[in-house]
Amino acid sequence: MTTRRKFITTAAVGAAAAPLAAPAVAQSTIKWRMQTYAGPALAEHVIKPAIDSFNKIAGDRMQIELFFADQLVPTGELFRAMQNGTIDAVQSDDDSMASPTDVTVFGGYFPFASRYSLDVPVLFNQYGLNEIWDEEYSKVGVKHISAGAWDPCHFATKDPINSLEDLKGKRVFTFPTAGRFLTQFGVVPVTLPWEDIEVAVQTGELDGIAWSGITEDYTVGWADVTNYFLTNNISGAWAGSFFANMESYNALPEDLQELLKVCMDQSHYYRQWWYWGGEANLRVNGTKMELTTIPDAEWQQVEDAALKFWDEIAAESETKAKVVEIFKKYNADMVKAGRPYRYG
Repeated sequence: MTTRRKFITTAAVGAAAAPLAAPAVAQSTIKWRMQTYAGPALAEHVIKPAIDSFNKIAGDRMQIELFFADQLVPTGELFRAMQNGTIDAVQSDDDSMASPTDVTVFGGYFPFASRYSLDVPVLFNQYGLNEIWDEEYSKVGVKHISAGAWDPCHFATKDPINSLEDLKGKRVFTFPTAGRFLTQFGVVPVTLPWEDIEVAVQTGELDGIAWSGITEDYTVGWADVTNYFLTNNISGAWAGSFFANMESYNALPEDLQELLKVCMDQSHYYRQWWYWGGEANLRVNGTKMELTTIPDAEWQQVEDAALKFWDEIAAESETKAKVVEIFKKYNADMVKAGRPYRYG
């Protein structure tokens, strides 16, 4: 029969014989640097909430330091900086960061590829663009995490635009592909650092901006230096993405990869309602910009020209042709679906 004294003695001997557990080694925090295309005021909405959430959830395991437009490198050098590991992650459209891929031309505002912001995630998640983007970026050592929609592309100008004639000779800050398309209507595309745009409009270096919707015009200060907002747009939604250096991404544990994707998806959702509500609210209640409109019959010339532009782009490579066919298929489906997907 085991006595209490014998039990204590036996337990003590067993404990002494057992090897001591190795002391826990503190795991160092994974640190990433991410740069966005957006300046500080815009970043407060289009990226900062998502990064704040990620950092709060990841805690000591991982932290992402966010940098704004041109803080570490110029926006046009973002891709190279990410590819070589200077920056771990980027939020941008393909076009602005000069990606050396066949899908770069479709980032930002590809003329009339979308009518509404929901078109972009549907194109990527249901019509095959995700797979094409993943393949193209994998070739160049970059992880394409996810794509989402931003605001539509409208003109904010110092002088009123009531006809296509009024666009001729206007020096406009816009995206590379949008600028290439708009030159046929006499627009003079101008490329400047993002933070210089407001002053360039004030000094007369620029006549206007075709880079956003009215929500951004008010948020970043452009509504303070322009007088008119053209309700016609050349695209219903900006298409942008989150990217990461492939080695940095692959080094993450699977749960942190998943957390990154979830937070990026939350960012896409935030922008859906922030822009959608903002565009309507500021058209109705905004006091800084007067609305102008080019008549539908005249604006149809621009929409017809976009389809010819699509074919020009499709002729440049097989990948581009594949993307253009998806745009054509998608938009044809939306027209057949009728209201509310497309209005005649």
